[in-house]
Amino acid sequence: MRRFLTPGWLGLHALAITLFVAFLGFGWWQFDRAQSGNDRSWAYTFEWPIFAIFVIVMWIKMMRDELGDDPAGKAPKVIEEPAEAEVKRIIIRQQEEEDPQLAAYNRYLARLNSETHRRD
Repeated sequence: MRRFLTPGWLGLHALAITLFVAFLGFGWWQFDRAQSGNDRSWAYTFEWPIFAIFVIVMWIKMMRDELGDDPAGKAPKVIEEPAEAEVKRIIIRQQEEEDPQLAAYNRYLARLNSETHRRD
């Protein structure tokens, strides 16, 4: 629970509480306006508390996501090689026998392709 007491999290807690209170205040303000005859304010009377509930839901979701990222409790992911990788290796071996320069060029292109995927 100490991770939620860092400066970043304290700022998020303060922001969530401020938005929650402000949205409820806006809802109350619209309720007063609706009772004084402004019919459009009736919709806003119910809309602002929904926004306040959304803030709380997202706040809780962010905290659960933070707790779920605990690497001590998770097993490492097993990265499986795609099925076509073996086929590509066989094709490259065949090309090496036929044309070593073409095989070297294809390996170069495959390396470039794998490097671009890592940046995404």
